[in-house]
Amino acid sequence: MDILYFAWVRERVGHSQETYETSAATVADLIAELVARDAGYAAAFADLSAICVAVDQELCDFTTPLVDCREVAFFPPMTGG
Repeated sequence: MDILYFAWVRERVGHSQETYETSAATVADLIAELVARDAGYAAAFADLSAICVAVDQELCDFTTPLVDCREVAFFPPMTGG
């Protein structure tokens, strides 16, 4: 699957996109795998209340299954103006 990172999430992991092989069942499982990779991921996902997620371009939560998922995107909550 492709994983996309935006704004300060991207800055903490050090890149905006990657292709990642995983057997994670849910978004939360994927995050746990990523956090175990290195300190940048751990910093990016330290406060999950400050991160939104979309699976295949649909907003979702961390319990969303990743079956047949092609893309996961992580980004900070957006503010209106």
